[in-house]
Amino acid sequence: MAIRVHVNDPLDDEAMELLRSKGDLEVTSEHLDKEELKKIMPDVEVLVVRSATKVTADVIEASQKLRIIARAGVGLDNIDLEKAKEKGIKVLNTPGASAISVAELTIGMMFALSRHIARGTMDLKEGKWTKKELKGVELTGKTLGIIGLGRIGREVAKRALGLGMKVVAYDPYVKEIDMDVSLVDLDELYKTADYITVHVPLMPETKHLINDEAFSKMKKGVFIINCARGGVVDESALLKALKEGKVAGAGMDVFETEPPTSDIEKELLSLPNVVATPHIGASTKEAQKRVGKEIVEKIFEALGI
Repeated sequence: MAIRVHVNDPLDDEAMELLRSKGDLEVTSEHLDKEELKKIMPDVEVLVVRSATKVTADVIEASQKLRIIARAGVGLDNIDLEKAKEKGIKVLNTPGASAISVAELTIGMMFALSRHIARGTMDLKEGKWTKKELKGVELTGKTLGIIGLGRIGREVAKRALGLGMKVVAYDPYVKEIDMDVSLVDLDELYKTADYITVHVPLMPETKHLINDEAFSKMKKGVFIINCARGGVVDESALLKALKEGKVAGAGMDVFETEPPTSDIEKELLSLPNVVATPHIGASTKEAQKRVGKEIVEKIFEALGI
C-alpha cells in the first residue's frame, strides 16, 4: 500500500518531481489550515512543512500513522518536538541548505544600514535630495560580533573577513575554528563589536537573549542584525535602544509576531534607521532548490526507499 505524504507548504518544483518519482508514495500538496490539516492527519505518514505551518501537539495527536515530520528549512520552533518524541515520530530538517542565502542577506543588511540604502531610495522616490544627511560608515576595519557559529554564522564570518572586517564570535558549543575568528564570551563581544548579528535557534535559553542588559554592555552606535528567529532580540528593548541612540540601526528579517502587527513592531518599522524584510532569508532560487532536494532525499533515507 502506498505511503501517504502530504506537503502542506510549497516545495521547489524539482523537489516535488523527485518526491513523486517514487511509485510507492502517494503525494498530495495543498496548504491546509490547522483544522483542515487535522482532518487528513489520520492517513498521513509523512508531513512536509516549511515555516508557515505550525505542527502543534493537537495536529500530531490527530495523526494515527505519522512517522516523519519533514521541515524544509532550518528552525524547528514551529514543531512541537516534545509531542513528536513522545509519539516516536522522526523530525527531519535541512540546517545547511539555506546557509549561504541567509548569510548574504545578513551582509546585505549591514551594507543597507551603513550606507542608508533604503532611506536614500525612499527619499529620492519622494523627490527629496538628502545627500548631506546620509553620511555613512565603511564596513572595512570594523568589528563584527557573531552570536552562533553554526553553518550560517560561519558563512557570515567568511564574507565579513573578505570585506576586511575583524570578526569575534560567541558560541558555547564551538571550542576552535579554522578561520581568523576570535572566540570570546558574550560580554567581550558586546563590548567590542561595531555590528552584532545573531544566528541561533529560538529556544528557552535564547529567548530575548539580546535584551536591555545586553544593550547596556554594547558600544554606543552599534548596529544589530537579526536574520535568525523573531524573539531572540527583545523588540521592546531594541526600540528603546534605537530611540536612545545606543543602537545606530537595526536590520530585521524576523519578528516576534509574523506578519508584524504589534504596536512595538509598527513603531520599529516606522524608524528611518530600521531596515526590514518579510522573513526572506532562505527565499532565493538556489536555496529553495537545495532545501527541497535535501529534504526529499532525507525522507527517502528515513523511509528506506
